[in-house]
Amino acid sequence: MKAVVVKEFYETLGDLHVSEVPKPSPKQNELLIKVLAAGVNFVDTLYVRGKHQNNRSLVRPPFTLGLEFAGLVVSAPSSSPYQPGDAVFGDHTGSYAEFLKLPLSAAASLQKIPQSWSPVDAAGLGATLPVSYGALAITGRLKAGETVLVHSAAGGLGIMAVQVAVALGCRVIGTAGSESKCDYARSFGASECFDYTKDDWWKRVLAATGGKGADVVFDPVGLVDLSLKCIAHRGRVLIVGFAGREGQMEKIAMNRVLLKQVNLIGYRYGESLRRYPEEKERLWSELRPLIESGKIRPTVFACYEGLESVPRALADLSNRKVSGKAVVKVSQDGIVHVKARL
Repeated sequence: MKAVVVKEFYETLGDLHVSEVPKPSPKQNELLIKVLAAGVNFVDTLYVRGKHQNNRSLVRPPFTLGLEFAGLVVSAPSSSPYQPGDAVFGDHTGSYAEFLKLPLSAAASLQKIPQSWSPVDAAGLGATLPVSYGALAITGRLKAGETVLVHSAAGGLGIMAVQVAVALGCRVIGTAGSESKCDYARSFGASECFDYTKDDWWKRVLAATGGKGADVVFDPVGLVDLSLKCIAHRGRVLIVGFAGREGQMEKIAMNRVLLKQVNLIGYRYGESLRRYPEEKERLWSELRPLIESGKIRPTVFACYEGLESVPRALADLSNRKVSGKAVVKVSQDGIVHVKARL
């Protein structure tokens, strides 16, 4: 089968290529998934170059790249809640491949593809949506009526955070890298959005909140320092990543944290689930009604054809050419088959 295998850490994304590898043979306690589509994530670019924290312990060469997927169950143990033919999505390392083998213990990472959603729509849900929900609703204790400032609101995590916050009854102010990206964030529910490449965007956030500031800041890029200028007293800053700060972490003047009595809260999805595996069921039990009600919509912005397009998709993501979610179609025939059934 075809797969994007990282045989050694690469300097550039252009070094990636598709390899022919044996099709996985599942054991009695394993599921086999035919991958139809795979989500494209910023962390993929870190894994490729050996710059992700998991490269030191969990993911080291050789490994198959990819984190999110949608596909069809080919085979499953009798004790599994899934049967051959089920259309599912989830998150698991190795999704840039035609087939993916999962241990039965990872079945909790699988969900049925929602009615009316295609595999392409669902391929970007497995990790992105629960990260945004887990940070805001569970760790951040978001309350209806609060104002949430979402940075990189047109990005994969950000656009999901916009939808989650709106679905929970909050006002959302977004930031993004261009006016067109702000328009995209507004189309998913942000009431205002400001271009953070321009000076003093935080002043516009203050003005939009009548001088109070945002109650909650969702930050996947590394804008904590400036966010402290426009956060409300006793506000919460949810730190979920540093996509805009690779290799150079922020230095925060802690007296400003003290003066405003701000809570700085880190949320690392993968580590949370390793330490608190029961949290995943809670996440999806609370997310399913939001998806079924239409409060969470597909965010696929760009779709790439075939595993050969993975390097280009990752390069486009790194160069900020993608709003929302980018997805790679792995099997066109399977996608058409599932669409006809849903």
